[in-house]
Amino acid sequence: MFGQFLLNLFIALLWLLLVDAPTPEITTFFSGFVVGIGILYVMHRFFGTRFYLKRVMKLVNLILLFIKEILISSFSVMKQIITPKLNITPGIFTYKTNLEGEWEVTALALLLTLTPGSVVMEVSEEGDVFYIHAMDIEQSKEEVIRSIGKFEKAIMEVTR
Repeated sequence: MFGQFLLNLFIALLWLLLVDAPTPEITTFFSGFVVGIGILYVMHRFFGTRFYLKRVMKLVNLILLFIKEILISSFSVMKQIITPKLNITPGIFTYKTNLEGEWEVTALALLLTLTPGSVVMEVSEEGDVFYIHAMDIEQSKEEVIRSIGKFEKAIMEVTR
């Protein structure tokens, strides 16, 4: 992926240098970058890897999913805080993940910890079981598990 991006930058730089203009302009560089995207898309099957913009788009989708989940869980936490009588039952539950590799497990743990209402307390040594503290175990456990499923799918799309 990184090699394709560097090659795209090289094509854009060549485009900038070969265009007959008295001064280099950023628009010329960007048009060369777009031309490079087209060339790399046609040639990506010869690299033996996926086209790098597909992975970039999956990463953007993961970021947008995280923003959506953080907004939803923030409203849920604010609702709990605003209610006159605090009616929550905090608790800890375990979740077995399908993710492999340190990067994937760490990304999931960080995304869950940054989402309000849940905290990843510990990850097993094998990296497949999360110990998660939920603010309201009766209500937020299902929400956290739903979020974990979405995050797992998005992380797998980015990394694999």
